[in-house]
Amino acid sequence: MEVILTGTGSPLPDANRAGPSTLVKANDIHILVDAGRGVVMRMAGADTLPLFLRAVLITHLHSDHICDLNDVITTHWIMSRGNAPLAIYGPPGIKEFVARQLHALEADIGYRIEHHDALTHGPKVDVVELAPGESFELDDVFVSTAATVHAPVRPTLGYRIEHESASVALVGDTIPCEGVDDLAASADAYVQTVIRRDLVELSPNPMLQDILDYHSDVEQAAQTAARAGVKKLVLTHMVPAPSKEQYPEWVALARKHFDGDVILGDDLTAFSI
Repeated sequence: MEVILTGTGSPLPDANRAGPSTLVKANDIHILVDAGRGVVMRMAGADTLPLFLRAVLITHLHSDHICDLNDVITTHWIMSRGNAPLAIYGPPGIKEFVARQLHALEADIGYRIEHHDALTHGPKVDVVELAPGESFELDDVFVSTAATVHAPVRPTLGYRIEHESASVALVGDTIPCEGVDDLAASADAYVQTVIRRDLVELSPNPMLQDILDYHSDVEQAAQTAARAGVKKLVLTHMVPAPSKEQYPEWVALARKHFDGDVILGDDLTAFSI
């Protein structure tokens, strides 16, 4: 199984980081977790395209995690000539969000159907709303879910993807909680969005200060990784985004609590498990 960070950014625009998303490849089954800004471009950089996606998993309905889902849907539709459904899984509310996206694209869909004989109908999407604890299979890939905590955003989900002997836990924005511990238990890799609490606390911006109470910081993510017994801790969605020169500082914070592999993600960082 290969994991590729197709977007390591945050709501703050960054020329070098696309919005939050992670791609998991298990042989020919490609699964995208979240769909932040620029995700389709980063997928192309990861040698795949929406056409090849078996499923999209959404953690929650914050805009930075879903703002380019419409691009994933449209590109999948056009490249498949409308012949393949796109499976989208997420928490309650994802059905309404997708329906509204398709409504917003009605004019574009109509133009393309009128212009291209190969397109006879709009995008086919199979949207499934999941409750925490539900699971499903994609051929020989097993996906399980658990509740995460990102109040006032409710509900939010984390995912665990297992294929053969490999497992990866991927959670969106959350503070440490039982659901994250369950997903990450003995996983080969644990992908967690993080902030640098010490730097955010220095900001004079009250809206930036607000993020402190609903995101894991680096040390909390490392404590979760150690408690869960994971092999690799993968940090993404880093706020504030570090420069290369600052990476050792982030790793040092994690090392206080976790002695496994620590990966700080640039876009298109990839690893196998």
